[in-house]
Amino acid sequence: TKTQISELKSPPNFAAEPTVPWWQVGVMWFFAGGLGAVVLASFALLYTAIEHRDTVLPHDPQPTKSSTVPNTPTSPAMQARNHSATPPQIATPTPTPTPATLP
Repeated sequence: TKTQISELKSPPNFAAEPTVPWWQVGVMWFFAGGLGAVVLASFALLYTAIEHRDTVLPHDPQPTKSSTVPNTPTSPAMQARNHSATPPQIATPTPTPTPATLP
């Protein structure tokens, strides 16, 4: 038997269902609130980065004690080797004066 197009079920009419305004949908506020929190946090981070920025170091720093090693590709290795080869500096205790040694 042939079915006519008019005999087929029509799709449901979604317009007949009651609609809810967008501001009353809780899931929308969940996502919008999360995105808004991220945007606010990024502006707070930008403000913090601008207000508390690091100072720029001079291009040619002052010579330090460790700059006595020549500047070669092996300088850090030489400096570490020399440091590890030096014996530990043990402080000798100063003798405390006893009543017999006092003038």
